[in-house]
Amino acid sequence: MGKTLLISSIIIAESTKGSMFGDIFLENGKIKEVAAFIKKDADIRIDATNKNWIVVPGFIDVHIHGSYGFDVMDATPEALNGLAGSLPREGTTSFLATTMTQSDEDICKALQNARIFNANEKQAEMLGIHLEGPFISPKRAGAQPIKHILPPSFSLFEKWQTVSGNRIKLVTVAPEMDNGIAFIEKLTANGVIASIGHTDATVEIVREAVIAGACHVTHLYNQMSPFHHREPGVVGAAFLEEHLTVELIVDLIHSHPKSIELAFHQKNSSRIILITDAMRAKGLAHGIYDLGGQDVEITHKGARLCDGTLAGSVLTMGNAAKNMKSVTNCTLAELVAMTSTNAAILLGLPNKGMIMPGKDADLTIIDEEWNVQMTICRGNIAYTREDI
Repeated sequence: MGKTLLISSIIIAESTKGSMFGDIFLENGKIKEVAAFIKKDADIRIDATNKNWIVVPGFIDVHIHGSYGFDVMDATPEALNGLAGSLPREGTTSFLATTMTQSDEDICKALQNARIFNANEKQAEMLGIHLEGPFISPKRAGAQPIKHILPPSFSLFEKWQTVSGNRIKLVTVAPEMDNGIAFIEKLTANGVIASIGHTDATVEIVREAVIAGACHVTHLYNQMSPFHHREPGVVGAAFLEEHLTVELIVDLIHSHPKSIELAFHQKNSSRIILITDAMRAKGLAHGIYDLGGQDVEITHKGARLCDGTLAGSVLTMGNAAKNMKSVTNCTLAELVAMTSTNAAILLGLPNKGMIMPGKDADLTIIDEEWNVQMTICRGNIAYTREDI
């Protein structure tokens, strides 16, 4: 028998089965047993008696650029180690390393670096890469440098996919750009998720993109054509196309609370994925930080370029869940879906996002206020709150 861990007397929360009170037994990085009472010896025992703790599937962040001074585009082993090592403290057990619009050379360096990265037992697992740009609209660039934006090119994507060792799992693309629909068709045929984002598309073009295989929307509301009664835009299309999942940055800065509530009512918890879109300043003091060669100022108003453009966030997944709960009064099961299960489904990862025997032992222990108490990555305790 390999390394074992027993969590006892805890509320176990699932997105599909609701909650139960009981025990979880982990062995060799997998969930071996979930029951009302488990009488087994274990190398490590976590006793949650009288603590009102809840264990949920580990958070999965499909859109994150950096944290604690590190950024994916730094293209160094230290950067990915630092990012992966920082995420368990916010309950995140796996993530997509997210690039941004830069030169071919700089993107290649970041992809080469990601190709060889494998997290250790105390780090969040890098599930792959989210290529955010350069195949986007200059009209909706946001903090993506316009000078590096390119029309969608599958030959260039193939080059980058080879450089990455086939680790690119999701690509943000503006479907209205030249060759955009054909590009989406080819991504889909090659098993890569096409996400509509940084786009000025009409509702009709989004429909074409969905028919071509697009199934996801990058940070709903932000840097996309808004809803108008004579042109519903990407926002209206995202609500109408029921099979599209949508990312939400719920820091209460990127979107008004009522916009978040509207998205929740329109898409419901099965089609929303909470993300951070965090940059390197997450976890650090207010000040000036770099993002793709641009200065970003961090204040209580968020992360912004000098012209006021939002440039990612400093949000944690735990706070995203707290904010979602406060705005929508969603259930525990719905929060589990939006922080973990839906992302696992999108990425085609049947071993993640659920607390069931045979699944990966990626778990986050929270209190009733969604404060992270402990994070377990692949059966290993990767983070413990200092005061417990």
